[in-house]
Amino acid sequence: MKKYVEINEKIKRFNNSIIVSGDKSISIRCVLLASQGIGTSKIYNLLESEDVINSLKSIKKLGIDYVKLKNCYIIKGFGFDGYKTDRKLNIYSGNSGTFARLVLGLLVNSKNQITIKGDKSLSKRDFSRVTDPLKQFGVNISSNRNYLPVKISGTDFLRPIKYFEKIGSAQCKSAVIFAALKTPGLTKIKAKKSRNHTELLLKELGLPIKILRKKVYDYIEVNGQYNFKGFNYIVPGDISSSSFFIVLTLLSLNSRLIIKNVNINESRIGIITILNRMNANILLKNKKNYKGEITSDIYVKSANNLKGIKCPKSLNSSAIDEFLVIFLVAAKAKGISTFKDLGELNKKESPRLDIAVNFLKRIGVKIIRSKNDIKIIGNPKLEINNKMIMKNFKKDHRVFMMSCVAALTLGGKWKIFDKNSINSSFPEFLTIIKKLGAKIN
Repeated sequence: MKKYVEINEKIKRFNNSIIVSGDKSISIRCVLLASQGIGTSKIYNLLESEDVINSLKSIKKLGIDYVKLKNCYIIKGFGFDGYKTDRKLNIYSGNSGTFARLVLGLLVNSKNQITIKGDKSLSKRDFSRVTDPLKQFGVNISSNRNYLPVKISGTDFLRPIKYFEKIGSAQCKSAVIFAALKTPGLTKIKAKKSRNHTELLLKELGLPIKILRKKVYDYIEVNGQYNFKGFNYIVPGDISSSSFFIVLTLLSLNSRLIIKNVNINESRIGIITILNRMNANILLKNKKNYKGEITSDIYVKSANNLKGIKCPKSLNSSAIDEFLVIFLVAAKAKGISTFKDLGELNKKESPRLDIAVNFLKRIGVKIIRSKNDIKIIGNPKLEINNKMIMKNFKKDHRVFMMSCVAALTLGGKWKIFDKNSINSSFPEFLTIIKKLGAKIN
């Protein structure tokens, strides 16, 4: 089977509605929390990507059983002491930084040494941002020079900590929150704004967590060692997966799209705020509050008068996974778009900022870079007429999907490698985009 796709023509006009897969961040958190609850949890519309499947396989290795019945995963937990860690285990996280970092927080009371491993890409991502605060709880953690594999040995003498999360990383914050759940006493966290799915889930489960929200930081207090019962949860659609179809529609001619039942948590919709400031007309309709999360249908149509933006740094965290396609829109907008302090992009599955800059230059976009700041000089008439080969992007699923959107909206003849990379986050991507009329070989 070919490891690449070929796209040789733009997508034609479409007017359709779609449903995207379940939110990955929420899916992994649901799996982990269900593994710690007492009794049965039922999770519907769980994202069935490699990252989530690896999470399920890992909790099973830790002694937690699950079954799937139709669209429901049933997970039986035994509380905070329910993991079987009385022998040395190797846990494989695949490409999932979310799972690898969060599960460390739940292993702080492990009876024996547990080793967390990942694929080649994940093994190049910094884990000191999680291991350093977890050491303060009293656990023994060692790593391969701050990279995977990470070995953790828990303790029966956990102590609460005070933690200052300066990066804006929900993974670091959540790992500490999970560790605090198992620790007697009050853990206090000052965290730069980031996605807050963990906090919302804990509130829904009735756990003693207090949150004081300020402009730049959240102040969080967690009282540990309070058990909770199993729960039911319906995972909404993923805004990150939706972003590729939002931009596909914006940059296509005379097209309209409705994406149904998407999670629009305010910590995740930076892309919508940014694109609407660029003269897109993206509407959120049929809003509902579901267990603290806000869901909505997203209405988007082609945009003819896109303009450049001076993007505030305050929106970086809420759009961190979507900047690749935001850059595509900036490339087609009139005027200059400025983005600052995007170093965190280079700490994802691949050095995304480096890849994005090189990609934009290859397709003829003028771009100025100063360290982690970039200026994109947009060209509304941007077209590609030559052959494009996309490879060697470290099998980053978001680079692959961004490349497909570029090919379908800018023209040219494309060969895009590593199509299996989408299995980590959005296996249905190619199926859905073909239903909209995309011709992909």
